[in-house]
Amino acid sequence: MKIKRISAVILALMMALSMLTACGNEAAPDVTEPEDNAAVTEEAQPEDDAEPESESEPESEPESEPEAAAEADTIKIASLKGPTTMGMVKLMSDSEAGSTEIKYEVEMFGTADEIVGKLVNGEIDAANVPCNLASVLYNKTEGGISAVGINTLGVLYVLAAGEGEYSEIADLKGKTVYSTGKGTTPEYVLNYILKSNEIDPESDVTVEYLSEATEVAAKMSESTDAIAVLPQPYVTVAMSQNENLRIVFDLTEEWNKIDGTQLVTGVTVVRKEFLEANPNTVSKFMEDYAASVEYVNTDNDGAAALVGGYDIVAEGVAKKALTYCNIVFQTGDQLKTNASAYLNVLFESDPTSVGGSLPGDDFYYNAG
Repeated sequence: MKIKRISAVILALMMALSMLTACGNEAAPDVTEPEDNAAVTEEAQPEDDAEPESESEPESEPESEPEAAAEADTIKIASLKGPTTMGMVKLMSDSEAGSTEIKYEVEMFGTADEIVGKLVNGEIDAANVPCNLASVLYNKTEGGISAVGINTLGVLYVLAAGEGEYSEIADLKGKTVYSTGKGTTPEYVLNYILKSNEIDPESDVTVEYLSEATEVAAKMSESTDAIAVLPQPYVTVAMSQNENLRIVFDLTEEWNKIDGTQLVTGVTVVRKEFLEANPNTVSKFMEDYAASVEYVNTDNDGAAALVGGYDIVAEGVAKKALTYCNIVFQTGDQLKTNASAYLNVLFESDPTSVGGSLPGDDFYYNAG
C-alpha cells in the first residue's frame, strides 16, 4: 500500500512538472514575438522617415533657379539731350550692334519734367537727371530710387560779347545776365556763386531767365555787349554763330574756389525695386557706362561722329564741345562725397531745391 501511495505521489509530481513545462513553453512566444515585431518596426521606421528627406532634396534645387533667371537682360533708360547722353553714345552704339551683354533702350528727352513721371511710374528702369532732381525724386518716392553714378560735372559757363573786362565774378555787378533754367541747376549755381562773391542776385545784378538754352544762344548770337550763362554744348553753338563771344568764367572753377566742393550737374539713377531685383544687370550697366565715358573722353573724333549720328548736336559742334563737358562716371565713395557736398550747398540755400530734405545714405549706391 505504501508503495502504491509513493508511486501515486511521484506520478502526480511528474504530471505537475509536465504541465509547468508546457505552460513555460507557451509563454515564451508571447514575450519574444512582440519584441521581434517591435525590433522590426523600430528598424523600419528610420527607412520610412528617410524617404521624405530624400524627396525634399530635389525640391530645394528649383527654388534657386528662378532667382538666377530673374535678372533682366534689358534696361530702359531715359536721358536728357545733352552732355549726359553724350557720355552714353558708345554704350548705345554697341548695344544696337548687339555687342553688349545687356540690351540698352535709351530714349532722349528735352526736359527733365518729361522723365519724372516715367521713372516714378516704373515705365523706365534708369535715368540721367540733374543731381538736385534726383534728390527730389528720392524724397517723393520715399527712397524709391538710388544714384549709381555722377555722369557730368559742371557744364556752365559765362559768355560775354564785346570788349568788356571780366577778371572776377564781382565784375558782373550792375550787369544784365541772360540765363536758362529758372528753379533748376543754372539758377542755384549762379546764385550760390554770386552770393559767395558778395553780390546780391536780387539787387546787384539783373538776371533774365529764358525758357530754353537755344533762346539764350540765339540772343547772344545777335548781341554786341550781352552776358549769358549757358551750358555746353550751347556755349559752342553760340560761339560758332557770333565770333565776338568769348568765355569769361568757367562756373565749375568758380564753384570749386569757394569751399573746395565739386560742382555736379547730372547723376544716373536706378529705381530701387529694379536694382534690388537685378544687381548683376545694374553692375554690368555701370561697367558699360564707364567704358563708354572712357571712349568719349579719349576718342574725340569717334565720339563726335556718334553724337552727331544720334542727333544730340552736330558732329562739328561736338568735336569742339566734348572737352568742355566734364563727362565722367564717378561711383561709390566718390559719388557720395561729391554729390552730398553739392546737395548740402543747395539745401542750405533753398531746401525745396532738393525736395525738402537731404537724401539718406541709401541714396548713394555702393558707398561706404
